Amino acid sequence: MQNSEAMALSAALLATAGELTQRINEGVVARGFEGVRPAHGFAFARLAPDGATVTELAAHLGVTKQAASQLVDEIVRKGYAERRPHPTDARARLIVLTGRGWACTRAAEEAAAEAVRGWGDVLGEEGVRVLRDSLARIAPYGPLRPSW
Repeated sequence: MQNSEAMALSAALLATAGELTQRINEGVVARGFEGVRPAHGFAFARLAPDGATVTELAAHLGVTKQAASQLVDEIVRKGYAERRPHPTDARARLIVLTGRGWACTRAAEEAAAEAVRGWGDVLGEEGVRVLRDSLARIAPYGPLRPSW
């Protein structure tokens, strides 16, 4: 692949990711979840399974512990998460989603489905499956990180 082709592919993927992130966030806000931004969604993705410590969240987001702590303060203040005693580490606090946080996560899933559904109109359902499978083969494993 020529450099110009690689740049065109990179630009298309980045533009698609940016548009998808924006559409998901707009869909969440349209569903009544005010005061959320894309970084919250990336944090919710880590908190969703079983919660996480601030240190684990910082590693997931690729930010400092202080930045993660500020984000946690914000989502706790807005009612999307709460701090609980850690079940195995008395020094740590576990950050978990509240009912409002889980509802926001479900709203993000609905908004993502709406955004991706439009891709079928352009690529066809088989084209979307091929795209999903192809990207899954080359996508790095690990946390999804926001672009700050």
